[in-house]
Amino acid sequence: MRKICTLAFFFTVIFLLQHFASAQQTSNSFTIEQVLSSPFPSDMVAAPGGERIAWIFDDQGRRNIWVAEGPQFDAKQLTHYTEDDGQEIEDLAFTADGKWVVFVRGGSKNQAGEYPNPTSDVAGATQAVYAAAWRDGKVKKLDDGNSPKVAPTDDRVVYSKGNQLWIASINEDQKPRQLFVARGNNSSPAWSHSGSMLAFVSSRGDHSFVGVYDFTKNTITYLSPSVDRDNTPRWSQDDRRVAFIRQPARGSQPQLIFDDAPDPWAIMVADLNGGSAREIWRSRNDANSSLPFMADENILQWAAGDRLVFASEQDNWQRLYSVSAQGGTPVPLTPTGCEFQDASYTPDHRSIIFSSNCGDIDRRHLSRVSVDGASPEAITQGEQIEWRPVVTGDSANLVFFKSDARTPAMPYVMPLAGGASHMLAASTLPANFPSSQLVVPQKVLFKAADGLEIHGQLFLPPNARQGEHLPAIIFMHGGPIRQMLLGWHYLYYYHNAYGMNQYLASRGYAVLSVNYRSGIGYGRNFRMAQGRGARGATEYQDIVAAAQYLRRRGDINPAKIGLWGGSYGGYLTALGLARNSDLFAAGVDLHGVHDWSQIISAARWIDYNNPQAKQTAFQSSPVASVVKWRSPVLLIHGDDDRNVSFSQSVDLAHRLREQNVHFEQLIFPDEVHDFLLHRHWLQAYHAASDFFDSQLRER
Repeated sequence: MRKICTLAFFFTVIFLLQHFASAQQTSNSFTIEQVLSSPFPSDMVAAPGGERIAWIFDDQGRRNIWVAEGPQFDAKQLTHYTEDDGQEIEDLAFTADGKWVVFVRGGSKNQAGEYPNPTSDVAGATQAVYAAAWRDGKVKKLDDGNSPKVAPTDDRVVYSKGNQLWIASINEDQKPRQLFVARGNNSSPAWSHSGSMLAFVSSRGDHSFVGVYDFTKNTITYLSPSVDRDNTPRWSQDDRRVAFIRQPARGSQPQLIFDDAPDPWAIMVADLNGGSAREIWRSRNDANSSLPFMADENILQWAAGDRLVFASEQDNWQRLYSVSAQGGTPVPLTPTGCEFQDASYTPDHRSIIFSSNCGDIDRRHLSRVSVDGASPEAITQGEQIEWRPVVTGDSANLVFFKSDARTPAMPYVMPLAGGASHMLAASTLPANFPSSQLVVPQKVLFKAADGLEIHGQLFLPPNARQGEHLPAIIFMHGGPIRQMLLGWHYLYYYHNAYGMNQYLASRGYAVLSVNYRSGIGYGRNFRMAQGRGARGATEYQDIVAAAQYLRRRGDINPAKIGLWGGSYGGYLTALGLARNSDLFAAGVDLHGVHDWSQIISAARWIDYNNPQAKQTAFQSSPVASVVKWRSPVLLIHGDDDRNVSFSQSVDLAHRLREQNVHFEQLIFPDEVHDFLLHRHWLQAYHAASDFFDSQLRER
């Protein structure tokens, strides 16, 4: 009897010690719901005149437009959508008088012609252009379509529908109509400053034209048509000329995503009097001088002083340059050794406000530069992250988004002349948001086997005890053209991922987020690294180096290192488990690529007609090493994924079953790649956390 009591006492003590350790481990913990409860802001815009601004808040899946007006900038909600229904809002723009905010609600069709419908609503879903009244928030549907451009003089809106351009008026009752009938897929409308003409791009398969539609004459003029690919029309201040980009014809060669073959381009300026165009600048014919597609709208803009501002990576870094519209030598506007990300212009188009990682390579800060090439002036600095700068129409204030390690992204305003910034809509940040419980990630550097230096962010549990051997998780971003930062991210997908990494750290895991090669922020040569992805998976050595860095630390349990990531990060998760189950004990793979040799989306990653390319792509894939796969994995995927085919997970699951590898799955019917429903993010992250607890915790 005494022996039984002694055993009972022993097990009671063990239970209490385990319970105490668990309590210690989670005493600083919080819920996933809490850390993902802040509204995520995006799409900051300003009215053409005055002090009105608008942005989008995604508040736990409830997407709405918010507005504010100076000088007080008291924020208010303009639209009132109340459900986590997966219907996105984007493409905000003010009318010329600032009385309406135009926007698009709903997502684009997939290849089968279906709109995103993640709630499986039996009524279906659509995508349409709307206008919300500033005065009372009344919403008016203009028409089905997307990509609206508001006239600079009145309330006319041109938009895309069925690969053609349509026009609608907000205040008039006349029905929307197709603007003109013309061959090709017509898109990218650009209003002249007078509102009397519209430039656009007519894509015709292997070539494209820039056309100008004259509203008064009801005619179309194509500017210097050729066999080449013309795009990105921009009007001069006097409406007499149009600048555009010309790229040489590709012929029958396939266009591969992230191909590093030289893609030269030139800036053309056409005079509307005759329609003839002349070349005022041409890139070199080398890879670094290729068209910098990441610059988006800032690839080319017409600025004051008859200068054209363009983006280039000719010296390995994405920078802004300025050149006279008459031609000449370009002047660099932003520094080398770093990259600009966002840029906007003051209303007079004489200055540019840009965000970049200049001087702080793992964050973003704001600077100002004149379009004539004066030295940039820093506006913000420190441990915050700032992006999406916009100047109000009266040129008095700068509005932007900002975050840091503990404070999530929120909108801010500050005088353009200088001074302190203050948060807008501060009351929308939930009272129980766990800012004080979040950790500040440490910047870490380590080298891959080939000597390349890799940046990472290390999240350590706030209550880790000395001598403790922590389970660890390596996180890989997607893209791959992404960069994780030392704070809350500027993109919604990675805002969520940063919150998840904070949650895992609060649960007692050491989390290492890895900015592997082929990501952005460290120059084009880093982004376009030789042999990356389907060309040889050279970035995988960066993940192995991350594991070795963790194993060298004295506070990590080398037998309990896991992997997680989405999209390209899911690919690297699966690749790690397939090649090195001896290093990686478990993984969570969200919508990852598993076989590069198969067509995974509408984009072409390789030349699928090239047998050698297909063989290399297969060998670079997780399925090529599946016979060595031993570690358990959780697969998470939506079956309306437009970026990575759902069949990638179907095929992998079949192969894992044949190998008797333990896998679990969480499938979201009708969900897309970047989950549209907030509750799906919560469900996915709960499942991931539970899975890691079951696989990486000491039992």
